[in-house]
Amino acid sequence: MEIRCPTCRARVVWEQSPHRPFCSERCKAVDLGRWLAEDYRVPVWDEADGAPDGDAPPDLEKLC
Repeated sequence: MEIRCPTCRARVVWEQSPHRPFCSERCKAVDLGRWLAEDYRVPVWDEADGAPDGDAPPDLEKLC
């Protein structure tokens, strides 16, 4: 299976890449640096304030 590196968008053969889903150690390090610099963030649901966009969080019991 062929995918694209999430950092540089180069084509990567999944089975042959020891750095998957990245194409190289460098792209892995760049991605880690972005997480550490907080360029990527995981949204946090605060029940007191509501969802970040003002909507209520999904009811997980209804989804299962």
